[in-house]
Amino acid sequence: PKQEEQLGDGIVNVFPYNFSQNGLVAYKNGEVLEIQTISKHLGEDNVKRLVNWVMKYLSDIDIPVKRGTFIEFRSGMFNISPVGRNCSREERNDYEKFDLEHNIRKNMVAAMQKEFADLNLTYSIGGQISFDVFPQGWDKTYALRFLEEGEFDEIHFFGDKTFEGGNDFEIFTHERTIGHTVTSPEDTKEQCTKLFLS
Repeated sequence: PKQEEQLGDGIVNVFPYNFSQNGLVAYKNGEVLEIQTISKHLGEDNVKRLVNWVMKYLSDIDIPVKRGTFIEFRSGMFNISPVGRNCSREERNDYEKFDLEHNIRKNMVAAMQKEFADLNLTYSIGGQISFDVFPQGWDKTYALRFLEEGEFDEIHFFGDKTFEGGNDFEIFTHERTIGHTVTSPEDTKEQCTKLFLS
């Protein structure tokens, strides 16, 4: 659905392989290879355990404002925001300063790493107000498991967040890929044209 929203109906039939959500949704020749979700991977009891713990933890911290949507449940991760994703731009900016001074997210991540050590989760603090929680190895390199070694002479990856800490970094630097940094869809098209159609 996400790929079709961005690239048009029937996109899974245009290319031999299609990967969305870091490869958690994988197609080969238009057929589903795998649909993986964090709830399927962790099990509902562990999802409830994590959500309940987060809500209790957030209820016990004192920060200047709280605005709602503290946990966003996505198919491949949890996005957790102590201030809440519904905050205004001004509240977002104020919270970022508060967080840098008081380490709200850093301390919460440390507590979660201890509490949920048995689940082998990765915690990624990013942006101004939140952090992501997902199973280890569920970055964009997850898609590579569907491409057999030697099946392709080269695997090219194009992404904009290719710096260390960016969500494209792991696959951009992976030994099986040739990474390319892009700045826009137009830049991607230009680089692909030069590389593959010249």
